[in-house]
Amino acid sequence: MPLAATGDLVAAAAGARTAVAAFNIITLEHVEAVIAGAESVAAPVVLQVSENAVKFRYGRLLPLARAAAAAAERASVPVALHLDHVQSDDLLRQASAAGFSSVMYDAARLPYEENLAATRAAADWAHAQGLWIEAELGAVGGKNGEPPLDAHAPGARTDPAEARAFVADSGVDALAVAIGSSHAMTTRTAALDHDRLKRLTAALGVPLVLHGSSGVPDDELAAAVAGGIAKVNVGTALNIAMTGAVREFLAAHPEAVDSRKYLSVGREAMAGTVARLIRVLGA
Repeated sequence: MPLAATGDLVAAAAGARTAVAAFNIITLEHVEAVIAGAESVAAPVVLQVSENAVKFRYGRLLPLARAAAAAAERASVPVALHLDHVQSDDLLRQASAAGFSSVMYDAARLPYEENLAATRAAADWAHAQGLWIEAELGAVGGKNGEPPLDAHAPGARTDPAEARAFVADSGVDALAVAIGSSHAMTTRTAALDHDRLKRLTAALGVPLVLHGSSGVPDDELAAAVAGGIAKVNVGTALNIAMTGAVREFLAAHPEAVDSRKYLSVGREAMAGTVARLIRVLGA
């Protein structure tokens, strides 16, 4: 089917008090696994390409984007393409032509006023191209080789009043909020601040997004969706599933040299993780 629009999937999820799952892809095996997992539970899904993934692919967006789009168009469920954690304005401006319907512009590392100014400019450009845009306020941490954030550090979490002003002044369509999760966690031990989430949901009129969801236990994820999260980003959980399955296969078959043998096992493991997490989100 034709590529879906991220904004439409998120709006539908928010209206149903569920969340759409958005999975970060790095290889074609990631793409195929995410779609297979979503198809197995008959749920829509978002394929996300991060700026870090583009750097890994020699700085070229189109090869992975076109492979993802081709696979998505042959899927039996709605699939959208989202450009994630973009800091480069040059990369931002490649989004529309590469088939993406949405982008997450990441200026959260900057002081508030600089973040607002950069995000406002990005939102103006994105909307002129028909793109749905997400931003981040607060400190989720754990990106670009940084250690996972101390989510309890003073000032790390998103302030509801500041978030309301930021959304109004920036014009973004969705906001990633810091409520206790952190990127790149390999253990599922994050405890979310559900009271803060409740206040953010009440304060804001746009969908809320949870980043760093791989480190969040199932019951916490389900509670976050019930509390107003409409898009849940997952990346590390797929890599854990793939790497673990490949390691186990190679340990059992040390003579193996055909990469299809172990990549297929890794792809299957990722698909299982995708299906399980989508069920948790109620989508």
